[in-house]
Amino acid sequence: MSGLNDLNGLRKTILGARVERADASLPQTTAESIFTIGGGKVLITGIVGEVGTVIQTQANNTKLTANPTTGTSVDICAVLSISQDEAGTLYSITGTLTDALVGTTAGAVASQAKGVIVNAGTIDLDCAASNTGTIAWTIFYIPIDDGAYIEVA
Repeated sequence: MSGLNDLNGLRKTILGARVERADASLPQTTAESIFTIGGGKVLITGIVGEVGTVIQTQANNTKLTANPTTGTSVDICAVLSISQDEAGTLYSITGTLTDALVGTTAGAVASQAKGVIVNAGTIDLDCAASNTGTIAWTIFYIPIDDGAYIEVA
């Protein structure tokens, strides 16, 4: 058991705190909050989505957006069409705001290369179409401001 505690400590040291959002249906031609950031700024060190139920076969340009409590929303990645993505497909971001959401088959996805600093507000999943399918999300972060945190929206 101590080996598992060591690994959890190592993960937290490298990636920060982890928050998991259960598998849920896609927003329907809209943006929907998936995480809430409270108490100040955080550094997102990684965000990973995993398809639970296959995504319907039709174009659906999808992206993640930082929607601050005060100010203007900013895309934290450009769009990716998630049409017909199989169960187990993994999504991530590169950390460069102009790069597309990264989506791969169920086998693997690259981890985020650069951290993204976001203000208090929400992280939204923005879908351009109304597709069936579900995605579970995990986010890793380090608080920048004292008392800053992320929770499931």
